[in-house]
Amino acid sequence: MAQLTDAQLMADRSKFLKNSTTVGITCVPFSGGQPKGGVEDGPVEMVRFGILDQIQGMGYSVELSENMDKYRTMQPAHDPPIGKLKNPRYVSMAARRVAEQVQAHCSQGRLAVTLGGDHSIAMGTLVGSSAVYGDDLCVVWIDAHSDINTPSSTDSGNLHGCPLSFVLGLCDESDVPADSPFAWVKPCIRQSRLVYIGLRDVDAGEKAILRKHNIKAFSMHDVDKYGIGRVVEMALDHVNKDRVLPIHMSFDVDALDPSVAPATGTPVRGGLTFREGHYICEAVAETGCLVALDLVEVNPALGDPESLRQTVAVGCSLIR
Repeated sequence: MAQLTDAQLMADRSKFLKNSTTVGITCVPFSGGQPKGGVEDGPVEMVRFGILDQIQGMGYSVELSENMDKYRTMQPAHDPPIGKLKNPRYVSMAARRVAEQVQAHCSQGRLAVTLGGDHSIAMGTLVGSSAVYGDDLCVVWIDAHSDINTPSSTDSGNLHGCPLSFVLGLCDESDVPADSPFAWVKPCIRQSRLVYIGLRDVDAGEKAILRKHNIKAFSMHDVDKYGIGRVVEMALDHVNKDRVLPIHMSFDVDALDPSVAPATGTPVRGGLTFREGHYICEAVAETGCLVALDLVEVNPALGDPESLRQTVAVGCSLIR
């Protein structure tokens, strides 16, 4: 009997993907949500490292969203801050395009994989996946940071720290007036369907938001205390107790310790190990509920060539 491929094994588990042996990949070379250049080259480096061939080698077909260079060319000539928010028009335009591309993959029943780019693009990936899977979509957010600042609570104005506040409906009318570039982003994720793993660098304003809205978060303290297996089980129990709802996992490589993934823009010591990061991905995939995956904040411009090779290799490995 011929041995089943990884794709065939995962297809047998899949509860939501109609086209479960095809991966829809959206490359988003975008850095407008934060100030450090280079993160826009993350997707290119992962492709150069062979991620597409690696996925195909597991038995999957790959459908690649077209014209990724458009993300580089769509930047407005004039994009002054709105309040504290930096590059608001560019971030909005990019997120909207991401939403369209991710929605197209999801509507075809493919696993939607998005390679960033900075984490502001998750505003688009979540709008796109939820347009197909509805507000029962669960979000597992793997990150050192909570990325839930509102336009009024952010200190830096960098939108890679704000995507969740838009999709959760936490922004009030003064944050997003009718003429805002983000007026198109409607609340699409339930607060009870969001869970974090790996937090260790959270702004005071974000802590207040998490407490106010009773959003579940497992910090690195919890990982140390309970072990990664128990933390993942508790996280999934919180948002998807019976494992019957679709899951969108958004993975920022800065969730990993800088010794594991050094080439990223906001590294924080004391993060996930190589195995802990992989265990999260494996455990979520094994539920059969995974419908979308983001991998973001790989920055080839930071660190030496070995740091780049190491971080890109880890990023590709997490996706596999």
